[in-house]
Amino acid sequence: MAGVFWPGLIAIAVFYGVVFVLGVWASKQGGETEGEGGLEELILAGRSLPLWVGFLTMTATWVGGGYINGTAQTTYTSGILWGAQAGVGYALSLLLGGLVFARVMRRHNFATLVDPFERRYGNKVAVLMMLPAVFAETLWSAAILVALGTTFATVLGVTNLTLAITISAAIAIGYTVLGGMRAVAYTDVIQLGFIAVGLGVALPFVIGAAGGLGAVTSAAGALSFGSARETVMWSDFTLLLILGGIPWNVYFQRVLSAKNENTAAGLSIGAAVACLLMAIPPVLLGLAARELDWATVASPEIADLVVSQPTMVLPLLLRYAVPTAVGVVGLGAVAAAVMSSVDSSILSAASLLAWNGYRRLLAPKASAETVGKLVRGLVVGLGIVATIIALTVGNVSALWYLCGDVIYCVLFPQLAMALFDKRANWIGAVSGFGVSVFMRLGGGDATLGLPSFLGYPDWTADELEFPFRTVAMLSGLIVALVVSRLTASVAPPKPLG
Repeated sequence: MAGVFWPGLIAIAVFYGVVFVLGVWASKQGGETEGEGGLEELILAGRSLPLWVGFLTMTATWVGGGYINGTAQTTYTSGILWGAQAGVGYALSLLLGGLVFARVMRRHNFATLVDPFERRYGNKVAVLMMLPAVFAETLWSAAILVALGTTFATVLGVTNLTLAITISAAIAIGYTVLGGMRAVAYTDVIQLGFIAVGLGVALPFVIGAAGGLGAVTSAAGALSFGSARETVMWSDFTLLLILGGIPWNVYFQRVLSAKNENTAAGLSIGAAVACLLMAIPPVLLGLAARELDWATVASPEIADLVVSQPTMVLPLLLRYAVPTAVGVVGLGAVAAAVMSSVDSSILSAASLLAWNGYRRLLAPKASAETVGKLVRGLVVGLGIVATIIALTVGNVSALWYLCGDVIYCVLFPQLAMALFDKRANWIGAVSGFGVSVFMRLGGGDATLGLPSFLGYPDWTADELEFPFRTVAMLSGLIVALVVSRLTASVAPPKPLG
């Protein structure tokens, strides 16, 4: 690639500065800073987020760098049906969450996703449920760092993403340590604006360079699947996105930060509409990338790079397929938006470990100040872990789906049981959890290099997979339901509240 793209680098620095200053300002707008009120301010913004801020931060939580870069990448490599899948899936997930889950969670004044498990099954079982949640949040952070690294690499003019991801992680971790939930929420608001402006300005130029809207839409092809197996696989992944998009602490952190349960439901439903609309620009950009003559627009070297590293398709579009001034705005906006997304997932995972792991299980008498310091220390530790994963895997879409895998197969059935099944007990929950983990691991995972050891039907001849994720989820749900009822006399169910 060419040398450093100085205008883009300067733009990123400016956008980073804006986000950073806003985060520092927002962190000083909260209420109490000490005691229990200070801890609640740190992890839940004092439960006082207004609807408009909650709606925008909820939207920005999903529409971050992983969402934008991953949607563009998947559309470029696999077409519109797969590229638009995340937008549709997450929009339906937010809608379902707002209609069914948000009100009950906020009504009980829980502090994290794991609190219902603690209330129903006790501290030890709650920590067991916490582990996959922390794992998924960390993977999500890694996916965001990959997206940020690819943008930085494009600006810096390098093909090796290691340096770019490392620098990006250091900036994101440093910023996250300084701000709590209120700072995260307000930076999310400006992040969403950056994405809308950056992609909106670039879109007409990219479409024009690809031959116009007609050529771009023709790249979508027929809206149908090649086979029944592909239909099943697409449906499996879509269900994963819908149901697997709910049991995230980063989601419920916003729900639980709302002033009341009506606000909690409203911000999720509103975000569903916005999430769907925000999928349109990256889908169109991915389609345009399929039609673009990269060798002419950029160079034969760049054309080869797009094919070998499709994770870089969006930043490369913003670098080479638009006027310099437009590319500067687009690259700076996407980079800053991704950076401000990292703090959400890392803070969420750190809150789980400090609140449910340390305070609720290991040190019930720990002071709020001690827990707050632990949250900030864990932000650094988890940020480092996420960076290592990002450097090892380096594929936005793969990390993206793996996050949903963990949550969908393991946590969704258990959360639904804890909230809505009055006969659920801890024995059923642990049994269902174990079955879901076993069944999911039995399908293997190429991203983590895990081989398949269960005899699921082999569809690999068509490069498709048997829907073992849904099988794992349903197996865990059924086992939890049955075992809870069979063991009711041994372990009487506990009320939610």
